[in-house]
Amino acid sequence: MFKWLNLCLYLSISLAGFSQVKDLPPYRFDDKSLVSDSILHIVLPEILVFPQQKDWSRRAFHQYTILEMRVIKVYPIAKLAAKKLNEYNSVYTTFKDERERKAYVKKIEKDLFAEFETEIRSMSIAQGRILIKLIDRETGKSSYEIIKEFKGGFAAFFWQGVARIFGHNLKSEYDAANEDKMIEYIVWQIDHGML
Repeated sequence: MFKWLNLCLYLSISLAGFSQVKDLPPYRFDDKSLVSDSILHIVLPEILVFPQQKDWSRRAFHQYTILEMRVIKVYPIAKLAAKKLNEYNSVYTTFKDERERKAYVKKIEKDLFAEFETEIRSMSIAQGRILIKLIDRETGKSSYEIIKEFKGGFAAFFWQGVARIFGHNLKSEYDAANEDKMIEYIVWQIDHGML
């Protein structure tokens, strides 16, 4: 008896699955109303969530303010460096002779020293560290890789040693999700005209 009840139950469930109406009109939208059931699909932009400043301690707020001032000073230089690197790289790759490449790199160095020497010499060590990170953010290459590409491995090794003396690392990479999330927040504010 119990087996027959189970069999009837299974048959009724399976028949109920086929009782839906076929030949429904396609989903479409009118200006006034929905013709049939549908689910709207909207892609929302990414939303960044950062801690509110009112929740910070006095010390954390002070450190953030100092970091903000440093990034505001250094970020335009990093953006300009990325722009110039793209320009220089497009010309640099056209040269086939190594002698022409070296002459071009010397010309680039001379131009860059004339334009940025006073700004870079007046930077603090912390601002230099942020500049190295932001150059990596803007170009997708560490400063070490850029020097190695243009000047060679020995020059990159030499400047890495000089940077290590002053507490920098030319191989450091930008980590927007963890270590550099506050820098990323400040850059986001600058890009959106909030700072």
